[in-house]
Amino acid sequence: MLNIQNLTKTYGGGKTAVSNLSLTVEAGDIYGFIGHNGAGKTTTIKCIVGIHEFEEGEITIDGVSVKDDPIRCKSMLAYIPDNPDLYEYLTGIQYLNFIADIFGISKEEREARIGKEADAFEITSALGDLISSYSHGMKQKLAIIGALIHKPRLLVLDEPFVGLDPKASVTLKNRMHEMCQEGTAIFFSTHVLDVAEKLCSKVAIIKGGKLIAAGPTGELTKGESLESVFMEVVRDGKTD
Repeated sequence: MLNIQNLTKTYGGGKTAVSNLSLTVEAGDIYGFIGHNGAGKTTTIKCIVGIHEFEEGEITIDGVSVKDDPIRCKSMLAYIPDNPDLYEYLTGIQYLNFIADIFGISKEEREARIGKEADAFEITSALGDLISSYSHGMKQKLAIIGALIHKPRLLVLDEPFVGLDPKASVTLKNRMHEMCQEGTAIFFSTHVLDVAEKLCSKVAIIKGGKLIAAGPTGELTKGESLESVFMEVVRDGKTD
């Protein structure tokens, strides 16, 4: 579903944020992307979703090039940043209807999907309020619902559990499992290694913009905790 080949992204001043990175996320994967602050996680994610251009390499979504056909790629994915920047002058329901309009979702379908997700994330009663009145956690929930509304084939998340209360975190994890069973591919960054270990079918570790380990979670950990494997691999700086 998501194929990254030899991705390199350099910022002004010659700083290379991501160097020759390659990985593949298949349909049904919950793929964790972990690394220290500044390792290149968010840069990689922004290249995937079309926010950043990149100098070298190729990214495809279901065989479609992000460079050559960005609109088609965006129609197949949903992206949730670590700090949702929403239209605060809209109400919650106006925002969700705006997203539904973009993806051409019918009135009946959007009402059913919004109702289901808003109830699950417990913000139904706040949908009539301005987003400017929402807490960070409520904005995160609204962004999640907006991302799920068109049933994306690829879901990309940057630190999705930051700001969520424990119940909402469990709800999101359950939805991620359900989506993967339906064939969705999920790729997300996280600092919470316990979550990655329990939730992810596959994990990639990035350091200094370079991929240093990747594969099925069980094969990487081999009976150890992901935390200990992460510390060992990052310390040694081995390449995959």
